[in-house]
Amino acid sequence: MSSESAPAPGGDSAWREFLGAWVRNPARVGAVWPSSSRLSARLARIAPGQGTPVVVELGPGTGAVTTEVSRRIAPGGRHLAVELDPAMARYLQRSHPGVDVINGDAAKLTELLAERDVTQVDAVISGLPWSLFDRATQRAILGQVVEVTGETGAFATFAYSHTMPIPSARRFKATLQETFDEVVATRTVWRNLPPAFCYLCRRPRLRD
Repeated sequence: MSSESAPAPGGDSAWREFLGAWVRNPARVGAVWPSSSRLSARLARIAPGQGTPVVVELGPGTGAVTTEVSRRIAPGGRHLAVELDPAMARYLQRSHPGVDVINGDAAKLTELLAERDVTQVDAVISGLPWSLFDRATQRAILGQVVEVTGETGAFATFAYSHTMPIPSARRFKATLQETFDEVVATRTVWRNLPPAFCYLCRRPRLRD
Protein backbone atom coordinates (compact mmCIF):
# COMPACT_ATOMS: atom_id res chain seq x y z
CA MET A 1 0.00 0.00 0.00
CA SER A 2 1.34 3.41 -0.81
CA SER A 3 1.74 6.20 1.67
CA GLU A 4 -0.57 8.82 3.04
CA SER A 5 2.58 10.69 4.08
CA ALA A 6 4.02 13.13 1.60
CA PRO A 7 7.63 14.32 1.38
CA ALA A 8 9.14 16.71 3.84
CA PRO A 9 8.88 20.38 2.90
CA GLY A 10 11.78 21.77 0.90
CA GLY A 11 12.79 18.53 -0.74
CA ASP A 12 12.42 19.10 -4.48
CA SER A 13 13.47 15.58 -5.42
CA ALA A 14 11.13 14.13 -2.81
CA TRP A 15 8.30 16.26 -4.15
CA ARG A 16 8.95 14.99 -7.67
CA GLU A 17 8.86 11.39 -6.44
CA PHE A 18 5.62 12.05 -4.60
CA LEU A 19 3.97 13.61 -7.64
CA GLY A 20 5.23 10.73 -9.77
CA ALA A 21 3.61 8.23 -7.42
CA TRP A 22 0.35 10.16 -7.56
CA VAL A 23 0.40 10.17 -11.36
CA ARG A 24 1.13 6.43 -11.45
CA ASN A 25 -1.64 5.54 -9.02
CA PRO A 26 -3.66 8.45 -7.55
CA ALA A 27 -6.08 6.07 -5.82
CA ARG A 28 -3.31 4.81 -3.53
CA VAL A 29 -1.79 8.15 -2.50
CA GLY A 30 -3.99 9.74 0.13
CA ALA A 31 -2.05 12.96 0.81
CA VAL A 32 -2.12 16.16 -1.21
CA TRP A 33 0.53 18.11 0.72
CA PRO A 34 3.74 17.40 2.66
CA SER A 35 3.33 16.05 6.19
CA SER A 36 4.73 18.51 8.69
CA SER A 37 7.71 17.81 10.90
CA ARG A 38 5.41 18.22 13.93
CA LEU A 39 3.06 15.47 12.78
CA SER A 40 5.96 13.23 11.77
CA ALA A 41 7.68 13.72 15.13
CA ARG A 42 4.47 12.91 17.00
CA LEU A 43 4.13 9.62 15.12
CA ALA A 44 7.79 8.79 15.70
CA ARG A 45 7.43 9.07 19.48
CA ILE A 46 6.41 5.41 19.75
CA ALA A 47 9.84 4.37 18.42
CA PRO A 48 11.85 3.27 21.50
CA GLY A 49 14.89 5.42 22.18
CA GLN A 50 16.72 2.73 24.16
CA GLY A 51 17.76 -0.88 23.74
CA THR A 52 17.63 -2.72 20.42
CA PRO A 53 14.11 -2.05 19.14
CA VAL A 54 12.62 -3.10 15.82
CA VAL A 55 10.44 -0.42 14.23
CA VAL A 56 8.44 -0.88 11.03
CA GLU A 57 6.86 1.79 8.84
CA LEU A 58 3.99 1.04 6.49
CA GLY A 59 3.63 3.31 3.48
CA PRO A 60 6.61 5.57 4.25
CA GLY A 61 6.36 7.37 0.91
CA THR A 62 9.36 9.64 0.45
CA GLY A 63 10.32 9.64 4.11
CA ALA A 64 8.81 12.49 6.13
CA VAL A 65 8.20 10.18 9.09
CA THR A 66 11.22 8.02 8.26
CA THR A 67 13.52 10.94 9.00
CA GLU A 68 11.98 11.47 12.44
CA VAL A 69 12.06 7.76 13.30
CA SER A 70 15.73 7.57 12.31
CA ARG A 71 16.46 10.48 14.65
CA ARG A 72 14.64 8.90 17.56
CA ILE A 73 15.28 5.16 17.35
CA ALA A 74 17.99 3.76 19.61
CA PRO A 75 21.39 3.34 17.90
CA GLY A 76 21.20 -0.44 18.24
CA GLY A 77 17.71 -0.60 16.75
CA ARG A 78 16.47 -1.84 13.41
CA HIS A 79 14.32 0.32 11.15
CA LEU A 80 12.35 -1.27 8.30
CA ALA A 81 9.96 0.39 5.86
CA VAL A 82 7.40 -1.31 3.60
CA GLU A 83 6.53 0.69 0.46
CA LEU A 84 4.38 -0.60 -2.39
CA ASP A 85 5.47 1.83 -5.10
CA PRO A 86 8.81 0.63 -6.62
CA ALA A 87 10.08 4.09 -7.58
CA MET A 88 9.32 5.54 -4.16
CA ALA A 89 10.96 2.54 -2.51
CA ARG A 90 14.12 3.12 -4.54
CA TYR A 91 14.11 6.81 -3.68
CA LEU A 92 13.64 6.09 0.02
CA GLN A 93 16.53 3.63 0.02
CA ARG A 94 18.81 6.20 -1.60
CA SER A 95 17.77 9.00 0.75
CA HIS A 96 17.78 6.82 3.90
CA PRO A 97 20.53 4.23 3.43
CA GLY A 98 20.32 3.14 7.07
CA VAL A 99 16.73 1.95 6.63
CA ASP A 100 15.87 -1.52 5.36
CA VAL A 101 13.37 -0.60 2.63
CA ILE A 102 11.06 -3.39 1.48
CA ASN A 103 9.21 -2.99 -1.82
CA GLY A 104 6.03 -4.88 -0.99
CA ASP A 105 2.41 -4.85 0.14
CA ALA A 106 1.57 -4.11 3.79
CA ALA A 107 -1.17 -6.74 3.55
CA LYS A 108 1.66 -9.32 3.47
CA LEU A 109 3.59 -7.79 6.38
CA THR A 110 4.27 -10.97 8.34
CA GLU A 111 5.56 -12.71 5.24
CA LEU A 112 7.79 -9.78 4.25
CA LEU A 113 9.28 -9.55 7.76
CA ALA A 114 9.76 -13.32 8.04
CA GLU A 115 11.94 -13.16 4.94
CA ARG A 116 14.22 -10.92 7.01
CA ASP A 117 14.05 -13.13 10.10
CA VAL A 118 11.78 -10.68 11.93
CA THR A 119 8.78 -12.13 13.77
CA GLN A 120 8.25 -9.56 16.53
CA VAL A 121 8.50 -5.77 16.43
CA ASP A 122 8.31 -3.04 19.05
CA ALA A 123 6.39 -0.49 17.00
CA VAL A 124 4.56 -0.13 13.71
CA ILE A 125 4.00 3.36 12.31
CA SER A 126 1.62 3.74 9.40
CA GLY A 127 1.13 6.38 6.72
CA LEU A 128 -1.33 4.25 4.75
CA PRO A 129 -4.45 5.93 3.31
CA TRP A 130 -6.89 4.03 5.50
CA SER A 131 -9.93 6.01 4.36
CA LEU A 132 -9.40 4.66 0.84
CA PHE A 133 -9.62 1.02 1.98
CA ASP A 134 -12.76 -1.03 2.52
CA ARG A 135 -13.32 -2.56 5.95
CA ALA A 136 -12.04 -5.99 4.93
CA THR A 137 -8.72 -4.49 3.80
CA GLN A 138 -8.44 -2.39 6.97
CA ARG A 139 -9.03 -5.46 9.14
CA ALA A 140 -6.60 -7.59 7.13
CA ILE A 141 -3.73 -5.11 7.47
CA LEU A 142 -4.45 -4.42 11.14
CA GLY A 143 -4.48 -8.17 11.69
CA GLN A 144 -0.96 -8.30 10.29
CA VAL A 145 0.06 -5.43 12.58
CA VAL A 146 -1.34 -7.21 15.63
CA GLU A 147 0.50 -10.40 14.73
CA VAL A 148 3.90 -8.69 14.66
CA THR A 149 3.43 -6.28 17.58
CA GLY A 150 1.85 -8.80 19.95
CA GLU A 151 0.84 -7.76 23.47
CA THR A 152 3.80 -5.45 24.10
CA GLY A 153 4.23 -3.51 20.87
CA ALA A 154 2.58 -0.25 19.80
CA PHE A 155 0.88 1.00 16.67
CA ALA A 156 0.55 4.59 15.45
CA THR A 157 -1.14 6.14 12.45
CA PHE A 158 -2.79 9.44 11.59
CA ALA A 159 -5.97 10.86 10.12
CA TYR A 160 -6.98 14.22 8.73
CA SER A 161 -9.33 16.06 11.07
CA HIS A 162 -11.65 17.25 8.31
CA THR A 163 -12.34 13.68 7.15
CA MET A 164 -13.83 12.47 10.45
CA PRO A 165 -17.47 13.03 9.39
CA ILE A 166 -16.85 10.78 6.36
CA PRO A 167 -18.22 7.24 6.83
CA SER A 168 -14.94 5.55 5.84
CA ALA A 169 -13.04 7.56 8.49
CA ARG A 170 -15.59 6.67 11.18
CA ARG A 171 -15.43 3.06 10.06
CA PHE A 172 -11.65 3.01 10.46
CA LYS A 173 -11.88 4.45 13.97
CA ALA A 174 -14.39 1.75 14.89
CA THR A 175 -12.11 -0.90 13.40
CA LEU A 176 -9.22 0.35 15.53
CA GLN A 177 -11.40 0.15 18.63
CA GLU A 178 -12.40 -3.39 17.69
CA THR A 179 -8.75 -4.35 17.27
CA PHE A 180 -7.04 -2.67 20.22
CA ASP A 181 -7.95 -2.30 23.88
CA GLU A 182 -6.30 1.15 24.03
CA VAL A 183 -6.89 3.68 21.24
CA VAL A 184 -5.82 7.24 22.06
CA ALA A 185 -6.38 10.17 19.71
CA THR A 186 -3.84 12.94 20.16
CA ARG A 187 -4.49 16.63 19.89
CA THR A 188 -4.80 18.00 16.39
CA VAL A 189 -1.60 19.20 14.75
CA TRP A 190 -2.88 22.47 13.33
CA ARG A 191 0.45 23.23 11.68
CA ASN A 192 -0.12 20.45 9.21
CA LEU A 193 -1.89 20.93 5.91
CA PRO A 194 -4.54 19.75 6.25
CA PRO A 195 -4.67 19.55 10.07
CA ALA A 196 -4.26 16.00 11.35
CA PHE A 197 -4.07 13.96 14.54
CA CYS A 198 -2.57 10.63 15.52
CA TYR A 199 -4.07 7.40 16.77
CA LEU A 200 -1.82 5.63 19.31
CA CYS A 201 -2.85 2.02 19.91
CA ARG A 202 -1.77 -0.75 22.27
CA ARG A 203 -2.86 -4.14 23.60
CA PRO A 204 -4.73 -6.09 20.91
CA ARG A 205 -8.13 -7.38 21.95
CA LEU A 206 -8.32 -11.13 22.36
CA ARG A 207 -10.60 -12.89 19.92
CA ASP A 208 -12.26 -16.26 20.28
